[in-house]
Amino acid sequence: MYTDDTDRRLLRQLQAAPEAAIADLAERANVSAATARRRLDRMREAGLFRGPRAVIDWGALGYRVEVSLRIAIDKTVPGAFDVFLEEARKIPEVTEIQTFLGRVDLRLSVRARDMADYQRLYRDRILALPHMADIEALVRVATIFERESLPL
Repeated sequence: MYTDDTDRRLLRQLQAAPEAAIADLAERANVSAATARRRLDRMREAGLFRGPRAVIDWGALGYRVEVSLRIAIDKTVPGAFDVFLEEARKIPEVTEIQTFLGRVDLRLSVRARDMADYQRLYRDRILALPHMADIEALVRVATIFERESLPL
């Protein structure tokens, strides 16, 4: 999908103020509201946007522990990867699964209310996942820097 300077101006404004009305985005990008709507619709139809979403502060809802689990799969078992993924998706506290090339095959993001809740989840659900060759847990202590936007 081709984006020109006008599209990038609109995207910059959308990143800065995703809740802004089309007219406001258009004014900030120096285009008409009709142009802004048409271009944003075209970008949406082309699949540039993943869709609207709410960014939830899980800590404010009582999920104060976030753990990244780096997992290596036993690749000697045919179909192990797919079976593992199918079972990992069934755990409600798993909020993200990413795949990697290298020594680590997968990363699971897990949320828990506290360490006791995480220990129960780890013991009862995570360790029961099939075909794990290795697992390493990284507990997030603090977020030092976070960015949702990139320069356009």
